[in-house]
Amino acid sequence: MSEKHAIDADVVVAGAGPVGLALANMLGMHGIRTIILERGDELIDYPRAVGMDDECLRTLQGVGLADQVLPHLTPFHWMRFVTRGGRCFASIEPRTDEFGWSRRNAFNQPLVDRELLAGLARFPHVTALLGHDLMHFEQDDTGVTLDIKRTDGSRLTMRARYLVASDGGRSPVRNALNIPFGGFTDTSKWLVVDVRNDPLGVPNIYMHCDPARPYVSVALPDSIRRFEFMIFENETEEEITQPHQLARLMAKVLPPGVDPARLDYIRKRVYTHNARIAERWRAGRVLLAGDAAHIMPVWQGQGYNTGMRDAANLGWKLAYVVKGIASETLLDTYQQERPPHAKAMIDLSVTAGRIFSPRNPAVAALRDFATWVLNYVPPVKRYFLEMRFKPMPRYDEGLVVRHRHVEPDPGIGALCGQIMRKLPLLGRLMPVRKDCSAVGKLFIQPQVRTRDGAVKRLDDVLGTGFALVCWGVDPGYWLDDRSRAILAALDARIVTAKPVAQIQRDRDIGPDTLVVGDEQLRLKDWFGQQPGAIAVIRPDRFVAGLCYPVMINELLNELAAKMGLNLAAKEGA
Repeated sequence: MSEKHAIDADVVVAGAGPVGLALANMLGMHGIRTIILERGDELIDYPRAVGMDDECLRTLQGVGLADQVLPHLTPFHWMRFVTRGGRCFASIEPRTDEFGWSRRNAFNQPLVDRELLAGLARFPHVTALLGHDLMHFEQDDTGVTLDIKRTDGSRLTMRARYLVASDGGRSPVRNALNIPFGGFTDTSKWLVVDVRNDPLGVPNIYMHCDPARPYVSVALPDSIRRFEFMIFENETEEEITQPHQLARLMAKVLPPGVDPARLDYIRKRVYTHNARIAERWRAGRVLLAGDAAHIMPVWQGQGYNTGMRDAANLGWKLAYVVKGIASETLLDTYQQERPPHAKAMIDLSVTAGRIFSPRNPAVAALRDFATWVLNYVPPVKRYFLEMRFKPMPRYDEGLVVRHRHVEPDPGIGALCGQIMRKLPLLGRLMPVRKDCSAVGKLFIQPQVRTRDGAVKRLDDVLGTGFALVCWGVDPGYWLDDRSRAILAALDARIVTAKPVAQIQRDRDIGPDTLVVGDEQLRLKDWFGQQPGAIAVIRPDRFVAGLCYPVMINELLNELAAKMGLNLAAKEGA
């Protein structure tokens, strides 16, 4: 397949799971010619993932599908860990909405996937090909040539500028690239049982930490309930799925006297827990995303959400490179930014599983006692209730610009600390000062009021590209000609937040700046904790840089250099 022929698509996405579908929608939003391939003739129609977080919902909001997905979600879905005796020793109940949505949500994945597939119909330049299996590919300096087999056995050849593999944990694309997939597979297996017409009806997720047989009970939308049972090493899959064995397991979770045969089963499936991550996520013009790049145990419900973070990070970068707005160095930042956080989520999931399912009764008893005591310590209780243990994405490398800021008034305590750190002995004892800057972190999404009186989530005002978000100032006075060219190339919006009472005032506000009212005073509070009044927000809503107005030109120049920005791209589009 070395012959060259016309480009059929800018990007081909292999695999129409949630990550591939989300990525195709993002590329569609940016006008990128995209083909998504799926070997099956239909999308998978049974539940797999059951938990969606606020970051994921924000991503779906960004591609204009939040309203379509919301009917398939149960918001504020708590996770409760229960001892063998029935005591709830930990309850995860985060009520924050800093990113604009409920932090924990149960959802019906097949229905959400269908909404993502239906969303592609909005874009005439995006094509979904079901019943098309990628058999082989070769890449060169200008693109990737693909050999595809249809369900009827016929073949076709296709060429694209880039290939994204979201083709699952067994990823044929990753294997063809000989990319190591390091980690481990747990020795235990789990039986998943999904039923319709929920026989229990109680809300939330219950992690029953019974060392005799740990199990999980999950309430899902549309009266579906999931049960998961640990299978021990001395039990075979064939044995545990026998009707009489299944009835014995289900009797454990049903009220006394209820016949398990009355249940309306959707599926019964045995699976193992894996904790693995690909050594490289980019190989030339081929990139990995979702389960092809990482797989993790289910205990924190983060496999699906971590894959959606991949799509949110990669989609706009591919679009900018294909359009010629940025150089291929921008794609290198995908490798720099995403794997460290994916690894952190894998580690969290592994740890949660060990807490949930110790097989030694003495260890379980020690855990139960320790959690009983710690539950009376308010800071510890809040730590779990508010889900503070969840590693939030933070990019220390990649497309982020960090400047050294001088505190305008460090105070006597800070000055004493600086002096003590310079002393030979005390310097070793002093704690290392953490970088509290928001650069590299996900920006908040509060409610804002527009000048026509509408109250919206912030992202709906920012658009789909870059944005300069400011508090009370307009950077227009400080922008030089080059910075204006950079903002034009990025198609960036300038948004200034003010107190609601001031949003109709135009004093010191230029014609290119959009003014919004800080409806919840969260933007004022956020900027009040940061060394700067202008935040450069990326399309994936991460803070690329932060500065005072007088420093905006330096920040934009460094950002443009990091992404290989082509200032002529806008003119040539």
